Amino acid sequence: MEFEKRKAATLASIRSSVTDKSPKGYLDEPIVPLLETINHHPSYFTTSSCSGRISILSQPKPHLNSTTKKKARGGSWLYITHDPADPDLVLSLLFPSQSTQIDPLDQPSELVFRFEPLIIAVECKDLGSAQFLVATAISAGFRESGITSCGDGKRVIIAIRCSIRMEVPLGDTQKLMVSPEYVKFLVDIANEKMDANRKRTDGFSLALTSNGFKNPDANDVDEDDNYENLAGAHDSSINNGDLHPGTQQDLMPLSTLSIVGEPVEKLHLWGLSACAIDKTDRKEVIVFGGFGGFGRHARRSESMLLDPSCGTLKMIAVNEPPSPRLGHTASMVGDLMFVIGGRADPLNILNDVWMLDISKDEWSSQRCIGSEFPPRHRHAAASVGSKVYIFGGLSSDKILSSLHVLDTKDLEWKEIEQRGQWPCARHSHDMVAYGSQLFMFGGYNGEKVLDDLYSFDVQSCSWTLEVVSGKWPQARFSHSMFVYKHIIGIVGGCPVSQNCQDLTLLDLKHRLWRSVRLEFMNKELMVRSSATVLGDDVIVIGGGAACYAFGTKFSEPVKINLLQSVTMTENHVPSGPEDASVEVKKNDEHFKNETSVSQTWVIQLERKYAKLGKDILKIFGWLDLERKVYSNEKGLYICFPVTEKFSELFHEKQLLVKDLEGSENDHFTSQLTKGLSLKEISSSVALNLLKEIGARKLTNVAVEAKKVAKSPLQRMREAITSILKHKGLPEELLDELPQRWERLGDIVVLPVTSFKDPTWNSISDEVWPAVAISLSANRLARQGRVESNGTRDSTLEILVGDDGWVEHRENGILYSFNATKCMFSWGNLSEKLRMGNMVCENEVVVDLFAGIGYFVLPFLVRAKAKLVYACEWNPHAIEALRHNVEANSVSDRCIIFEGDNRINAPKGVADRVCLGLIPTSEGSWVTAIQALRPEGGILHVHGNVKDSDVSSWTEHVSKSLSDIARAEGRSWEITVEHIEKVKWYAPRIRHLVADVRCR
Repeated sequence: MEFEKRKAATLASIRSSVTDKSPKGYLDEPIVPLLETINHHPSYFTTSSCSGRISILSQPKPHLNSTTKKKARGGSWLYITHDPADPDLVLSLLFPSQSTQIDPLDQPSELVFRFEPLIIAVECKDLGSAQFLVATAISAGFRESGITSCGDGKRVIIAIRCSIRMEVPLGDTQKLMVSPEYVKFLVDIANEKMDANRKRTDGFSLALTSNGFKNPDANDVDEDDNYENLAGAHDSSINNGDLHPGTQQDLMPLSTLSIVGEPVEKLHLWGLSACAIDKTDRKEVIVFGGFGGFGRHARRSESMLLDPSCGTLKMIAVNEPPSPRLGHTASMVGDLMFVIGGRADPLNILNDVWMLDISKDEWSSQRCIGSEFPPRHRHAAASVGSKVYIFGGLSSDKILSSLHVLDTKDLEWKEIEQRGQWPCARHSHDMVAYGSQLFMFGGYNGEKVLDDLYSFDVQSCSWTLEVVSGKWPQARFSHSMFVYKHIIGIVGGCPVSQNCQDLTLLDLKHRLWRSVRLEFMNKELMVRSSATVLGDDVIVIGGGAACYAFGTKFSEPVKINLLQSVTMTENHVPSGPEDASVEVKKNDEHFKNETSVSQTWVIQLERKYAKLGKDILKIFGWLDLERKVYSNEKGLYICFPVTEKFSELFHEKQLLVKDLEGSENDHFTSQLTKGLSLKEISSSVALNLLKEIGARKLTNVAVEAKKVAKSPLQRMREAITSILKHKGLPEELLDELPQRWERLGDIVVLPVTSFKDPTWNSISDEVWPAVAISLSANRLARQGRVESNGTRDSTLEILVGDDGWVEHRENGILYSFNATKCMFSWGNLSEKLRMGNMVCENEVVVDLFAGIGYFVLPFLVRAKAKLVYACEWNPHAIEALRHNVEANSVSDRCIIFEGDNRINAPKGVADRVCLGLIPTSEGSWVTAIQALRPEGGILHVHGNVKDSDVSSWTEHVSKSLSDIARAEGRSWEITVEHIEKVKWYAPRIRHLVADVRCR
């Protein structure tokens, strides 16, 4: 409740008449609607904000030897505006007339001209809400957005911001170092930045409304009002996920590819290209370029081959490949792959053409003739025969709408003349070829996200704007398209919302959109990824996003079975078009219950009149609130289900379609514009007003009942509440329901603090299956305390399921273990990744506390250690360790020692020793020194340390190991080279790792 209390207090202060702490004392007017939209959501409230400003700051000059920070020197605003600056006003302030000049005896102050973009601080209810809002802000262009505060006991605060700021010193109050012409130049630049800032702000507001945020200033807005938010100045698409009738879909699982050979991190890319090699004897995906990769993230130029059938990833050894790039395209023509354009760095946009001969694994740069082909990235390409077609893209700040074709036989470019319904300029769209046609969907035109579908006939060279039936895909950009038989598929894209987690399929035979919901187990971000079809599978590689403050997210390579997907969509989509009439007998209750569809009357209105029509229907109680509003004819019309009462009135008044013209009451709209409100008119006037705005009544239309989306926690709470009521048990037990849980393989693990009351044991047969169903869990468990014995056994309790054996993939490594017997630490992820990035190719490693292979496997699989000696005395962990080294194909480089490492560990063999035991590994420090080679090596010493004792612990490690080394006859110099802060183990207790060099 603390979040709700803080939110209530903050909003009360915002809406009060008391001035706030900003220089002017109130909110910036340009972003008040945006702030209201955020604050109206139950999971957020804003704590501070600025819409963006242009200013001249006068601040005291620093004194010599002063240690005062720049921002702490104070000062005053000589000029400030939250709108575009007036150049004449700025010049008059900086270059005043002789009579108004500043007294030279005054203390001189520095003058700085600044532009600062929008920044909003938002407190979030939880970390998940914060991550969602940050991702939405980044997709709208606020790329420096991130979480600025989180953790145990801390408020979750995010900052929404970007980097288009400017700060230029002008001189001081006694002498300006710039001319009036230069100041005017600066003002022009600042105004351009202000305009860009406004566009990004508008785009962010649009992204919020597209993701379910609502503006409280709208007239009685509810979940069906998306068309109102999107039908205004932005003129974007309707969120068809809310407005289109359909039926509940099953989840289509994703199969994560297990990568062997090269590290899977080499596929952690976005902006890459991928093409299929689909031959009888060779079925592989060839990957080139992109941003990310193994090690330090950067633009890449590697060429890789992936065999999805076995997961083998290998590098193609080539000489002189293309330069590193992202946002390029790759198209297959026979055995040749053509890579075109892309971006080498922020200032270097490319228009080069490279060819890879896959039969020889040879790259070659191609010199082309013909029409000029401007540099571009984020364009779309598709090949038909020997020709590669390129549409749109981004060239510096210019968005392109040209269509070029490259004839790969004679390497000649040709720009195609505009003909037919030519698409607008766009980038980040995608395009595929089907027969002699190209199909293009979506993209971004600089102002809005697009949802249009165009086809291009390569024979007539003409574009057509397609209108097809079915559930229209949500507007998106940075998505991927593919062709499978007579199906065109769309997957992923931005904004990252639930609708973009659909696999959308266009059946070209029946000209019908279909979709199936994908089961995103690990929150894959299929943004700027690639989708390639091999056989009956689509292979999705790459994708992700960068986030200021909480890092970069990449998606794992996955496989989706298209045969199963097409079958699922055919089972869920009605055979007729979306606006076709469907006959249903009123007494067929079984049909109604199975499909959630029943007969209603529907009023259809042009989109521009939808808001007025809905207000009339709601005020007079004629709108059927139990049925969904939906769109017809690709959003041109909005259809409102109405009550039986309204149907009778409409009939009584004889206002059916044939009677909508020639009424004597055509003056009511003009009366409303003169101030007469809807609540003041009679029902007969309202009916005639509907007629006047072109209302049309449709009969015998099947309309889906509203389904309120419920979170897993809501489903669990409802199910358990029902059980408690049935058993006559107190509702206070609901306080012990978990607010969060973890997934370990296919086991959902509840926290140890949940369901503690002994009463739960008496109704466990009903409770645990209900919880498992609510959380979509195959198996359910509750975490226990790790045993404090020497083997640190797990006390995980299986509540639903047969056993506790699980498989968990992390950093490209497969861990299998019995979760009821072995402990698994989630918090050591970064340390396992760090160990895997060590250079160990010629090293022997000794792990004194191997467990199930927490660090053994990263050393072997990723760091490529020559040999690892693994010491462990827990028999359950040893069983899992033996399985894991076999499963990861590294058993030939691992020797396992069972028992106490102080007795069994090898001596004098190690280049590196890992001591991964907490709270302390000190009992085996002597063993670690003995394990090192005579010339020394590196120790990784783990321990739990108070945050105030880090320095003293570091000194203790160094001194103790030095003493042990001398006692063992080693004259080594021992230094602590690095302290790694792994995680917070408990309040004010850190899990640390000391990297100790002995030489």
